[in-house]
Amino acid sequence: MNTPHFVADTGIVRHRHTLADGRDLIYFDDPQTTLAPERAADLRELDPRPATARMRQDPLTGEWVSIAAARQNRVFLPPAHLDPLAPSTPGNPSEVPSNYDVAVFENKSPSFGPLLTDADAPAGLDDLATIGLGRTRTSVGRCEVVCFSPEHEGSFASLSVVRARTVIEAWAERTHALSQLPGIEQVFPFENRGEAIGVTLHHPHGQIYSYPYVTPRSQRVIASLDQYGPNLFGDILASEQAGGRVILSGEHWTAFVPFAARWPIEVHMLPHRHVPDFAETVLAERDELAVLYRRLLRGIDALYDTPTPYIAAWHQAPVNVRRDEIRLMLQVTSPRRAEDKLKFLAGSEAAMGAWIGDVTPEQAADNIRLAVERSAAADTDEAAATAAAAGTAAAFAGKARS
Repeated sequence: MNTPHFVADTGIVRHRHTLADGRDLIYFDDPQTTLAPERAADLRELDPRPATARMRQDPLTGEWVSIAAARQNRVFLPPAHLDPLAPSTPGNPSEVPSNYDVAVFENKSPSFGPLLTDADAPAGLDDLATIGLGRTRTSVGRCEVVCFSPEHEGSFASLSVVRARTVIEAWAERTHALSQLPGIEQVFPFENRGEAIGVTLHHPHGQIYSYPYVTPRSQRVIASLDQYGPNLFGDILASEQAGGRVILSGEHWTAFVPFAARWPIEVHMLPHRHVPDFAETVLAERDELAVLYRRLLRGIDALYDTPTPYIAAWHQAPVNVRRDEIRLMLQVTSPRRAEDKLKFLAGSEAAMGAWIGDVTPEQAADNIRLAVERSAAADTDEAAATAAAAGTAAAFAGKARS
């Protein structure tokens, strides 16, 4: 079992609770929060948690598909007064009993879990890699919801810099904690934004999936590492920094449109040093990321007059393999190829995995860079945070740095 070195930000206080059906709930308070430390108990009468789903292997690809039928019953685009992620009220007994800054809890309808071990199957990646007909396993793992704000609408881009930093701390701590659970092979924080992506809640939130296997995408990366060598991520970063598709860069992070971007809007962000996941970032890296990542998403929103739908995927190294080679990486993708047009995955992409780009990566980089600059110039919150950071030893006074 891998045990990464995790440094917590002690200025962001945690409060751990349990929901009425036994699920974990953790509050993460902003530095200098106005909230009282006491939090209400969950007094709802809830049905038992659904049984852990089963997954089936596709023998043509070796991939595992979790059949989580209980997810069919989840809430779909509720009105504000019935928002299940808002702080609970007498008229809306929600998933979060008290007001909060950031809240993390186990998903009520998970794709993986709540079981963490499959008593009827051999453990380990070798068993999962074997190809056969009719192979099934229990979809062990864990799925968590990360509420970015108590507000009914918004996204990561709509947060303050301080709140963005609290969310990033939650990602780092939960990555650390989930990586220690039995049966977990990979941890994946992400945010789906916009109905065009398929979101079922307007509330600003993301999710964290903890998989019982190394995901197909990461297996492809491992195959590329085998072909290229262990310095692949570092060489990609150096190549992009020397090119013309960089969107923004700081002391610790660089964001760029990749050379072979598939989507009309696609931006990657890499840390400058090798970091396998959020748990192994240091506080200075998280501080800068709160400014740069928020700036990037606000710029993507500024491309057009209406908010941009996207998937923000934080690819992390697997828990137990290739951690010294696979680097933490953000991949933001959007199907928006024009103000009123979306790219749909049709025959070539969906059926064959053979992508055809609609916009050159160089033109996309120019468009996004200009939008980021426009957005940043109008962002008084970011300007204040940047000035404060430049005038002190750290963006948040009193922190111990590592």
